[in-house]
Amino acid sequence: MKPDWTASATRLADAEWVRARIGGAAKLYGCARPEVLGTIWWYSLSSVLVAPAVEGLVAGTPVDPSLDAMELDLVADGRFLGARSTRALDGGLPELGAALTGALGTAISTIAEVSGARKRALGAIATDSLGNRLLWTPDSERAITLAEPLVAAISLDLPKPRFVRVGRTPAVRRASCCLIYEVGNPKCVSCPRQTPSEREARLRAALG
Repeated sequence: MKPDWTASATRLADAEWVRARIGGAAKLYGCARPEVLGTIWWYSLSSVLVAPAVEGLVAGTPVDPSLDAMELDLVADGRFLGARSTRALDGGLPELGAALTGALGTAISTIAEVSGARKRALGAIATDSLGNRLLWTPDSERAITLAEPLVAAISLDLPKPRFVRVGRTPAVRRASCCLIYEVGNPKCVSCPRQTPSEREARLRAALG
């Protein structure tokens, strides 16, 4: 699928732009409270937003995740197809953490302002997005060792990343809920708002 348009990630600091995008999410997910739509929207966006930084970190070719270096690809219905950084990062993990602090902190603050979603809940989603993106890299075992130092380098008081194993397959032990069930969809397989036994059974069914 090709993007219909590309936007600078600096738009995430624009309250009116973010409000319009979250409002448009109602076309995908149905009418719901603004904080629910804001949370679902951030769940989708955060995974895309952190991907270039995580992939570059694991590959040893760090890129700058600052909003003024990032571009977001969108389709007409408001979904995000991907993101990319337009410049390399000069530095290592401390510099990457500082840049992610600015980018994630700005986006979370704007979404919280326009939707009423809690910053702490949005921060937990950011941690889980970082964890999932680390697992999606070619060397997931090495990536897991980077998770805690990476999140610790981000000065937003994010929860620590957590992982579980389903057989030999690692998975994120979620700290966040995307609230998708609030709009009539099933809870995610790894949703923390289910009993541990139910979550484990669903993860085993999904991952084998």
